[in-house]
Amino acid sequence: MQTLLLDPTTWDLVLDSSGNTAVASEPYALAQDAASACKTFQGEVYYNTTLGIPYWASILGKNPPLSYVKQQYVNAALTVPDVVSAAFFVSSFNNRTLSGQVQVTNSAGQTLGVNI
Repeated sequence: MQTLLLDPTTWDLVLDSSGNTAVASEPYALAQDAASACKTFQGEVYYNTTLGIPYWASILGKNPPLSYVKQQYVNAALTVPDVVSAAFFVSSFNNRTLSGQVQVTNSAGQTLGVNI
């Protein structure tokens, strides 16, 4: 599986050395896709509005427990094909900003994490 490579800081497309849009391959592609799933607002994916995290309904402007938010990240990561397990680790939570890492394991047993 391949996916478009995104800059980990800006989450924007990256160009390769030839000036073409860069592509990420396994196993990083799987972890990046899981992180993208965690950044997706529920209803944002027009062909399947059930995908994504219920940011508007349950998180933003609310005050949910951190355990609820972490579980939403795990649930979103598990929607990515070939992800058999996922975990979310919080690195900081201050001034209403949550940072952390989603770690996913594929069917081959490889585990990789991406910061979100």
